[in-house]
Amino acid sequence: MQTITDLFPRGEANTAYAKYFTGNSWLNMLSTEGVAIGNVTFEPGCRNNWHIHHATAHGGQILLCTAGRGWYQEWGKEARELHPGDVVIIPAGVKHWHGAAKDSWFAHLAVEVPGDNTSNEWLEPVSAEEYDPLP
Repeated sequence: MQTITDLFPRGEANTAYAKYFTGNSWLNMLSTEGVAIGNVTFEPGCRNNWHIHHATAHGGQILLCTAGRGWYQEWGKEARELHPGDVVIIPAGVKHWHGAAKDSWFAHLAVEVPGDNTSNEWLEPVSAEEYDPLP
């Protein structure tokens, strides 16, 4: 099982959003002024539900991968393996999920892109049929 060295402090258990995750995660908000930036750490096998970042203009999210190995997938597309240094730009309105590989911890900075009338819509969990075949 691959472990990680935290680049940023791990923070507290992500209990506020636990109902939107399969497995355990930790959240440390690095910035809440101007641009929200959270350091999110996933235990092996943890992933968030499918979700959409809505905005009437601009918005979306940027993931800056900092440790471990993980996955990102947009609805209707193949999953993309993630490693430290990878950047994922997620436009507003795109249904997606992200999380750790089965055998590795994973951490990323989640940067909320400022926009007009932004909101997050949490959807269904990523099913075992979608996740389990990933290496």
